[in-house]
Amino acid sequence: MQIVTELATLSAIVQGWQRDGEDVALVPTMGALHRGHLTLVAEAKHRARRVVVSIFVNPTQFGPNEDLAAYPRQEEEDAAKLRAAGVDLLWLPKVETMYPAGFATSISVSGVTADFCGAARPGHFDGVATVVAKLFNQVRPDRALFGEKDYQQLAVIRRMATDLNLPVEVIGVPTVREADGLALSSRNAYLAADERANAVALSRSLQTAKAAIEAGEPVTDVLARAISGLVQSGFASVDYFALADAVSLERLDRLDRPGRLLAAARIGRARLIDNIAVDPKA
Repeated sequence: MQIVTELATLSAIVQGWQRDGEDVALVPTMGALHRGHLTLVAEAKHRARRVVVSIFVNPTQFGPNEDLAAYPRQEEEDAAKLRAAGVDLLWLPKVETMYPAGFATSISVSGVTADFCGAARPGHFDGVATVVAKLFNQVRPDRALFGEKDYQQLAVIRRMATDLNLPVEVIGVPTVREADGLALSSRNAYLAADERANAVALSRSLQTAKAAIEAGEPVTDVLARAISGLVQSGFASVDYFALADAVSLERLDRLDRPGRLLAAARIGRARLIDNIAVDPKA
């Protein structure tokens, strides 16, 4: 695996692959890699001849009350995992490469960012869209893979790629879960033992709500019951538990199109998010 920190070197390597007719898949990350990230890498290897993983802790997607300095950085450990997974190139850009002096451009995606985590974290998805657009332009991949656990992020990136005619196939990969159903997340490390035991209620509540909505129960009743159940299960608060259009993320009060149940709730020091598809034809 080649580890690259300079843009000119990255471009030369990728252009060489593409001249040889080899397609390229990109997996963008902020590091602190776990099994969920490595699942994206494995899927990328099925989808393309060459796989590039980027690690960049992006300062523009952190809000004023979010501690950028505390975000875990473990490049040597991450590199070892990626090397063992068969990644061809690790792209480790510097902050000054991504945001050189005088940088003054930002990409804002409206609509899909208006609600949910976009409402709770103003400017967050502008930072995500801008850095992902830059990574697409730097790596020039044929396709890029993102986890469905961060479903709103995936929707934002799909919207941006479509609107800007970016020649990248954006692929969502199903959420990787623990044996009991809890979605894998770096935030899970913040959970104490009792909180970890209670946290599984989030994924279970989504499954229960999915079954109820697909069976025809009123959506508002199902959502209210789910929120109450999470609080009773040990969550301190629920930021949202909603049914939304699977593409636009417009909230729905009835299931008349492919939907997504989206949830964010707080337990201990962690804010956990999760989601699940809901099918009107089920």
